[in-house]
Amino acid sequence: MTDTQDRIGQETADAMVGQLGVKHRSLRSDVWRQFRRHKGAVTGLIILFIITFTSLVGPILWSGDPIAPDPRNANASPSWEHPMGTDNIGRDVMARVLIGGRISLAVGITAMLVSITVGTTVGILSGYFRRVDGLLMRVTDLFLALPILPLLLVVIMFFRRPMTDKFGQELGVFIMVVAIIGITSWMQSARVVRGQVLSIKQEEFVVAARSIGTRRRKTLLRHILPNVLSPVMVAAALGVAVAIITESALSFLGLGFPPEFPTWGRLLFDAKDYLQLSPMRVLWPGVLISLTVISVNFIGDGMRDALDPKLRRR
Repeated sequence: MTDTQDRIGQETADAMVGQLGVKHRSLRSDVWRQFRRHKGAVTGLIILFIITFTSLVGPILWSGDPIAPDPRNANASPSWEHPMGTDNIGRDVMARVLIGGRISLAVGITAMLVSITVGTTVGILSGYFRRVDGLLMRVTDLFLALPILPLLLVVIMFFRRPMTDKFGQELGVFIMVVAIIGITSWMQSARVVRGQVLSIKQEEFVVAARSIGTRRRKTLLRHILPNVLSPVMVAAALGVAVAIITESALSFLGLGFPPEFPTWGRLLFDAKDYLQLSPMRVLWPGVLISLTVISVNFIGDGMRDALDPKLRRR
């Protein structure tokens, strides 16, 4: 009799919900709805998708050669054959910009993954285990006190040759640049995650999990980590922009990828000596770097607002 009454009550409640026109709202739909309200984030997502798609598909569709020189067409103005002109040895600038987008975006995303992984791990361990908190935070302070750009220059000068000899020219430089950027940009994420963990580990569901004998590893993976993903995702979005700017700065200084593997920063470095003769060569990679960084920053702002439960209730 009780089961029949419960079933009838559930059907009545479902019918009332249907009559009132109330739809089931999931966390994913609420986050997406709040994200869409941020016009800058949506615009940034569209621009970033266009840049990424063009960088991935463009080199396949465009027939220009980004490597082979053509001295007869050196420093040519934009034309139908070369929409962005050519460089000082006749290479197609548009082809080099498209290939450079692939490399720059790959460096930004990979370095962000390294940075977020290290920062999240350090933050969780520091916030949850009191014994290692002091040591890990002092290491974090040490990295924060280091002058990043001079450190990058010194590391590249010492490890560039061994890495290229072991992994090859392109892969060796790629691994070195990604590792350097990732290892020197995790500190902010670690501090944010540590603060979240210190607050979350006092919550009732974490205390209950510990009280019934749940292993620490399972507690960290099931209860702590999912609840710190919001600031981690925001930091990840902003980390891509930081990595792209850092790689561009290294390439602009001539310490990044070699000339035969163009990145947007390397294109700026190659074009700076021909600024008066061909100013458009500086414009294209500079605009793409700016658009990518601004788009990622807007996406990070939108994700921050969308993942804030107080804003989702409005």
